[in-house]
This record gives sequence, C-alpha cells and structure tokens, in this order.
Amino acid sequence: MSFGDLTRVATNLQSLESLYSLQKTNNELGMRQLRLSTGSRINNAEDDSAGYIISSKLQAKVRGQAQALANIGDAKSLLTVGEGSLSTVMDILMTMKEKTVQAANDTLGTSERSAIKSQLDALSAEITDILSDTTFNGSAVFTSAAKSFQVNAEAGDTFAVTVGTLSVAALGVATASLLVSSAAAASTTLSGLDGAITDIANKLGSIGDSQSRLTFKQDAISIAMTNNEAARSRIADADFAKEQMEIVKLQILQQTGLASFAQANSAPQGVLSLF
Repeated sequence: MSFGDLTRVATNLQSLESLYSLQKTNNELGMRQLRLSTGSRINNAEDDSAGYIISSKLQAKVRGQAQALANIGDAKSLLTVGEGSLSTVMDILMTMKEKTVQAANDTLGTSERSAIKSQLDALSAEITDILSDTTFNGSAVFTSAAKSFQVNAEAGDTFAVTVGTLSVAALGVATASLLVSSAAAASTTLSGLDGAITDIANKLGSIGDSQSRLTFKQDAISIAMTNNEAARSRIADADFAKEQMEIVKLQILQQTGLASFAQANSAPQGVLSLF
C-alpha cells in the first residue's frame, strides 16, 4: 500500500487507496448477498473452479440416478404387467385341471365329455389371447429377447431380464392336446396340465426374483442419491449463518471505508492553509 505526501495534491494517493479498499469491500459484500439470495456458494466458476467442477459432476450424477430410479419403476411396472397376466393364466390352468379331473371319471357320458372339451378349448383360446395381448408401451412382454434396463447413472449399469416366449403349444395346452374323450385320455391331459402349471409357477417365481433385485437396486440408488447430494451441498451450497456473519463484518468495513474515503478526499484541502 502506498502513502502519498499530503502536500502533493495532484495525486491523492490516500483517496485512491481508500477507494480501492471500499470497492473491494463492496464487491465482497455483493458476493455474500448473492450467495444468500441464491443459496449457492458457487454462483460462477470463478468463485471456486475446482469446487464448480466437482459439484457439477455430482449434480449430473444425482440427476442421472433420479432418472435411473424412474427407469427401475418402469421396469417393475413391466414385470408387474407380466405377473398379472401369468396369474390369470394360472387361474385358467387350474380351472382346466379341475374340468380334466372331472373328465377322468368314467361316470361321464359322451355329451358331458363333449361339453368339457368345448370349455377346455375356449380356455386354451383365452390363454392365447392373454399371452399375445400382454404388452407394455406397445412392446410384447412375453418375448425371448432380453429386456435391458438402465438402473444407474453410469454406462454399463444395466439389468437384463428375459421373460421368455410363452404359448399354449409350449405349455402343452393347445386344443389338440386337450383330449378328454375317455378317462384314460383325460388322465394323460391331466399330466400335461400339471406340467403347464409348473412352468407358469416357475415363470412367476423368476419374475418375482427380478422384481426383488430391482427393489434392492432402488433402495441402493436412493441412499446413493442422498449421499451424493449431501457431498454436493457441502461444496456448492451457501452456509447462511456464516454468510450473514461475514455480511455484518463487511457492512461495518463499508461504513468505515466510506468515512476513510471522505477524510482522504478532504485531507489535501489542508494545503490551502499555506497560502
């Protein structure tokens, strides 16, 4: 800091130094007030370039994780749609088994067996409709292609689920396989229905396992989001108590700076006493 000779009035160095100090105080006061108004400690990259980079990356990660949570919710919804359809198919298969058990009894006549066969065929057709009509956002749920879900914010954080293709032929309950013309034929059909029920039960169990894993991923991402947001907050968010304390100090310095500036401007007038 320079100190000028008060007898040299062409350049008032005391006034310049006071002005510089006052401007510096005003600038810092403005920065503190901006932090209070925005709630952010870093409002421009120049405030803290390293902190800006780190907090920006953390913010991007948190936003990506938020979308990943939505993705997981959509994935669980897709699996829930599939689960609902398979539960309905399971109910139909149980009805078919009930009717086939009835047909496996030699107390029935031809007309009764014909009625049971007609009902079984209708139930088989309904299973076909359910399996083909089960879609999510226009995409078939029961397909052999694996469905990949982005379940976190980074590349490669995916979770694949293969629901598998299902049909009455694959389950062994196509109309041609539903024979109840005799007790012996009904007994054979009954064996095939038991296999279909087992297949659907296994498929439901597999979907349940995938839903459980997605729930664990959902919980883990929620915790990670909270931790990442806390880390970002410590870097980028303003500490209101600290900023208010600094503002009080700067307001005092501003007032003393103004007084000092006024005194520095009037000091050269003392030279007039020499005349």
